[in-house]
Amino acid sequence: MSIYTQLTQEQRYQIYALLKMEHTDTEIAEAIGVHPSTIGREIKRNHGRRGYRPKQAHYKAMSRRRKARERISPDEWALVEYLVRRDWSPEQISCRLKVE
Repeated sequence: MSIYTQLTQEQRYQIYALLKMEHTDTEIAEAIGVHPSTIGREIKRNHGRRGYRPKQAHYKAMSRRRKARERISPDEWALVEYLVRRDWSPEQISCRLKVE
């Protein structure tokens, strides 16, 4: 298992195929290299009336991703880039952003 990354469309099709073959969440997780709780969450979040459908699951996941709010505005990014070019440390930049 690795650092957290979102599931790919290919992984969602693998989940679908393994579910059809009646594998457990743990077996599916081992097969695609993610934590078993990831599989359980994926199935629970994206299970509809007709069961788990990978194409719809991927669409839902991408639409949820787009709804995530921006944490840093474009203006703040521009300021950060400017200060990095002027050799400011991350700590200095962070303190500056907190003040403003």
